Amino acid sequence: MAAAARAVLGLSLCLCLCLCLCLCQVQKAPLMMNRAIQNLLQIYKIPPKERFNGQPVFSRELLATKMEAKDVLMSAVLRTYEELLAHMIRMSPAPTAGGSVAEGEADPSADLSYLLKRVQDLRKYRYQEPDRLLEGLRKIQQVQLDNLVVQSKALWELPSLYSDASSLADSARAGRLRRRRANVKARRART
Repeated sequence: MAAAARAVLGLSLCLCLCLCLCLCQVQKAPLMMNRAIQNLLQIYKIPPKERFNGQPVFSRELLATKMEAKDVLMSAVLRTYEELLAHMIRMSPAPTAGGSVAEGEADPSADLSYLLKRVQDLRKYRYQEPDRLLEGLRKIQQVQLDNLVVQSKALWELPSLYSDASSLADSARAGRLRRRRANVKARRART
């Protein structure tokens, strides 16, 4: 009897904790969004064990990254150059018995290999963090859209991600306004 009472009490506490977590997490998003998500979570039900398995659909590690878009873009460009140069090396004509590609022409593979090594070194030593971000972006593109667990977990994560995205946009806008005011102030000081 006591064991059954403890089991019921434990289950009740677990249910209350889940409900509390749900309400606290959803609190950051607009009220209509919260209602919509709660309704959808009733439809896209998965066991708490699957929802809270420590593997979010969208990694918080990626979202915590602080870097300029230019760094990410440059990393992607360098990675593309690596692929392009490696392809050019594979497609370059093989040297003839005389040691050259054709009479009067130098073997391009040595120069291409040199360029490839330089690009690889630059990426390796200066663009590791953007590379990690790009890899994370590739994983996001590969999210299994037709998987019920992924759909339910994504709905669960949406309020906090929505809140983060909103505050990020607001802080970026505030930063632009601050810079604009500083520029205006500096111009006035010069005149």
